[in-house]
Amino acid sequence: LTSSDVMQRMQEVLRGDLMREFLAEFISTYVMMVFGLGSVAQKVLGGSDYGTYLSINLGFGFGVAMGVHMAGGISGAHMNCAITFTSCMLGQMPWKKFPIYTMGQCFGSFLASVTIYALIWYTNGNLTVTGPRATAGIFATYPASHMTLWRGFIDETYLTGLLQLCLLAITDKKNSPALQGTHALVIGVLVVTIGLSLGMNTGYAINPSRDLPPRIFTSIAGWGNEVFTAGNSWWWVPVVAPLLGAVMGAIIYLIFVGSSNTSQNRNVEVMPNLRVLQPVKQKVIVSSPLQGIVYVISSLSQIL
Repeated sequence: LTSSDVMQRMQEVLRGDLMREFLAEFISTYVMMVFGLGSVAQKVLGGSDYGTYLSINLGFGFGVAMGVHMAGGISGAHMNCAITFTSCMLGQMPWKKFPIYTMGQCFGSFLASVTIYALIWYTNGNLTVTGPRATAGIFATYPASHMTLWRGFIDETYLTGLLQLCLLAITDKKNSPALQGTHALVIGVLVVTIGLSLGMNTGYAINPSRDLPPRIFTSIAGWGNEVFTAGNSWWWVPVVAPLLGAVMGAIIYLIFVGSSNTSQNRNVEVMPNLRVLQPVKQKVIVSSPLQGIVYVISSLSQIL
């Protein structure tokens, strides 16, 4: 094979829809996480001179907005495997894309953790998970001291359900969606609002792709297995609860909002689809809230 043949084959691979969506999820999640984790690092390490709780929320919110601009026209810029999971549940995309999206998101999140670790030298040997000088929280979320494991689970489930509920409202063309070209900003404001109003208890991970890869990185980088045992083995809550919460948020939207327009077929989208030449995705036409709930339940039964 000549070098031109190799380049041609690489271009063919990169032009494939699945590869483009994988790369789009990778780069959008990477951008979101660099801004988000960077804002946390500045607050933890620099104190009030370099950051506040507000700056952390703005970092993640604007990071999400930039991610939507980065990949909204290619993959929808989910940047969250709970959103991808619900998108498959609603029939918007085939289940074969779920692992592709999730891998892209997790790889992007992991690389962002590596980037922040490399850019900001801060530890001086302080690789602690809990306590007043803990630094593991720069990368992954941990519950507040007043939270129990199951209260935290309910909290993460509720917040992710709220995220999904609002995302459906933002993108539902039969309702009152965000104005053309404003999806990224509105979704970013949504994330900031969740953090400012309800983020105290658990750090509002609301995204397995945001929490688990950085946690794995900290385990490898020197913080050790305590990142998985801290908070009564908290690590699994930001992985499982958002999946449950996102599905519940979708069901609630179909019941309370879908019922107001049962006379028309509803094409409910989890995230904006901005690309004109987007490949055709499997979508469910929900003619009633009950039909939507039945579809979600049947999808769950197929998984289980």
